Amino acid sequence: MTPAVPLPRSLLTLPAEVGDLMDHTPESAYAHLRDTRPAWFSSPPGDGAIGIMRWPMTEGQVLHRDEERVVLEDPVVLPDGQQARRLRLLAARPQPPVAVLPLLANGEVVLVDRFRHAARAWQWEIIRGGGVEGLTDAANAAGQVQDQLGATASDIIGLGQVHPDPSVLAEAVQLYAARIESAGDVAQHAGIRRVRAVAFAEAEQMALTGQLTDAVTLSALFRARLAGVAG
Repeated sequence: MTPAVPLPRSLLTLPAEVGDLMDHTPESAYAHLRDTRPAWFSSPPGDGAIGIMRWPMTEGQVLHRDEERVVLEDPVVLPDGQQARRLRLLAARPQPPVAVLPLLANGEVVLVDRFRHAARAWQWEIIRGGGVEGLTDAANAAGQVQDQLGATASDIIGLGQVHPDPSVLAEAVQLYAARIESAGDVAQHAGIRRVRAVAFAEAEQMALTGQLTDAVTLSALFRARLAGVAG
């Protein structure tokens, strides 16, 4: 059996503004992001927030960057004064991701059975995807319905936003419900193996019994019920 070989740290995925040069370190890429994306490093007013230390005290690192994700290691000061390092996962694109709860005319919910690499498991969930530059969040939601379910949304209903895991994920997901007539051709490239239409109450029962564990889907079902758009 061939032994596992550690992956080298990629320096060719630094921001385009920095340039694909091997002499740029993860630290210099971090400094560049501090200068060009200050909102990523801001802190809310008031006491108790975790502060981010700045050069020349110390510097963070860009551990990875590609077209979709940026992984940062921040040097931080905890509320009790201790210094530590914390990881953050951010979206490289400015457009927020969207998640859409598809609703049929009879009130049923359309769920997809999708393989998730991080969990190494199949998950029942609603459709979700990244935003496209130049489109509104609602238009991106309608686009995900078309792209992943082959369906046209007759109505897009905003359900607010949710932070799936703010302990490590910086981004919020924009939630929507979409009324559709039926599901068409499923997008195989999205890792979806099947589609299931269930009554809204059955989807809630799947959540209660642990058949449905995706946090974004749970939030969408809860918000839809509160908003009165549940079937």
